[in-house]
Amino acid sequence: MNLSWLGQYRDVGILILRVGVGVMMVLHGWPKLAGGQQAWEKVGGAMGNLGVTFWPVLWGFLAAMSETLGGALLAAGFLTRYAALFLTFTMAVATITMYRGAPDAFTQWSHPAEMGIVCFSLIIIGAGKYSVDRA
Repeated sequence: MNLSWLGQYRDVGILILRVGVGVMMVLHGWPKLAGGQQAWEKVGGAMGNLGVTFWPVLWGFLAAMSETLGGALLAAGFLTRYAALFLTFTMAVATITMYRGAPDAFTQWSHPAEMGIVCFSLIIIGAGKYSVDRA
């Protein structure tokens, strides 16, 4: 069965991907952002797995902001490549810190790795036809 006819819906596929990933990033980031300093310190504390033990509140805030704001920008298709760049970096750091914290816990570090791959792909693909970037 040849599904090549679906190629005509490429931009709809990008829209679904972008909005879906963007909303999921917001849903992951907002509780961290709204959690305040205590939540930021916990998230930023994971940087200790990379040997970075200073400013955990700042690192946690930046990660939460990247997920929340970056996800919203991704969903809207506004500054898509920049949002995807920040999200890729955030997911790479999350993957590495989780892996270093528990290398055998594949289920813990695989999610940020997968999201990082998707976001990196969106840097290359762009926002597609149905986006604020294109308007």
